[in-house]
Amino acid sequence: MTSVAVVGAGSWGTTLAALLSRKGHDVCLWAFEPEVDDQIKERRENVSYLPGIELPQNLRSTTDLAGALDGVEIVVSVSPAQVVGTVMAEAAAHIDDDALVVSASKGIEITTLRRMDEVISEVLDPAQMDGFTVLSGPSFALEVAREIPTALVAASRNEDAALTVQGLFQTDYFRVYTGSDVIGVELGGALKNVIALGAGVAVGLQCGHNTLAALVTRGLAEMRRLGVAMGARASTFSGLAGMGDLFLTCTGTLSRNRTVGYCLGQGKTLDSIIGEMSAVAEGVETAYAVHDLAAQYGVEMPISEEVFGILTLGTDPGQAVKNLMERDPKPEDSL
Repeated sequence: MTSVAVVGAGSWGTTLAALLSRKGHDVCLWAFEPEVDDQIKERRENVSYLPGIELPQNLRSTTDLAGALDGVEIVVSVSPAQVVGTVMAEAAAHIDDDALVVSASKGIEITTLRRMDEVISEVLDPAQMDGFTVLSGPSFALEVAREIPTALVAASRNEDAALTVQGLFQTDYFRVYTGSDVIGVELGGALKNVIALGAGVAVGLQCGHNTLAALVTRGLAEMRRLGVAMGARASTFSGLAGMGDLFLTCTGTLSRNRTVGYCLGQGKTLDSIIGEMSAVAEGVETAYAVHDLAAQYGVEMPISEEVFGILTLGTDPGQAVKNLMERDPKPEDSL
């Protein structure tokens, strides 16, 4: 039995905590909102973020971050990307020196353009970062919570750490592969959300399957271009954290980012869409970061730019599609 603290009680954090609890591990789930903690304690259900899923009796929850982290062997960071820095800065003083830290948040910090591994490395000691591992891939929380077969990748620069995380999470419905490209896996999990917004817009405009197939394929090319420029391996974007997660978020109706895009394509305003959502659609924030990163690295990302225009400049969704289709023709291998 391994002692684990899961930091963040959204849908994904709750799902991972429940999975580990069902495996018999000693798991404490930290919730920022007292009402979520109360729901778990009193009803064995996270009504706010994972309704309808009965949580294991042995899963503990708390709003006391220091208490959740006390003496645990593994810390899983699952807060929304834009608050990971703040939460983990508070957590750092309470994480044991030999604890293994796992990041399961997807996104880029828009104020600094840093990946989650960079954000967390700012607050943890180098020794604590030695085993840092990122867990990512195509995984809707609700489907994992219902024990529907899912595959992800655990990437770490430390092979032993990746193997430890693989063994920790592996079940008969949750298959975990290992890898070493932390940058690529982090970026795959973040960038696909922006393309998923575009996919949702296309569906909202009733563009059809042809459009969606083209958007996903060319979106992957954009992700790979930026990833390679930032030090990732091109091959990573053909794997679970790249193509796998991109396909899921662009086509699955459970995708929050696709849903936001769909509503934009239907003519709704971003403020009204976000106001009706309880969970975070990371792609909205990430679109800002991708816009800046593309400029910083001199990478052409036309789909991401049109998404950024819709979100921030008031570009009409139909015009955004027209802009993409009327770009100068070029060979497909110009990735």
